[in-house]
Amino acid sequence: MKLSEYKSYDDLPLFLNAEMVAKVLGVSPSSGYELMHEDGFPVLRVGSRMVVPKDAFIRWVESHTGGVG
Repeated sequence: MKLSEYKSYDDLPLFLNAEMVAKVLGVSPSSGYELMHEDGFPVLRVGSRMVVPKDAFIRWVESHTGGVG
């Protein structure tokens, strides 16, 4: 597992792309991209671009880690 370069949710931008999702979770870029295509992952589509709102990402992480984020 890769170490996240983010130390706090406050460090995150308002919207995350697949690369940022991967960095935050400490996974490969391809895993971040795959996750964004999973049902239930909070993706917002803007044209052909996929982004994740910061607040929705934090809720998703907390719901999948028992509230540890």
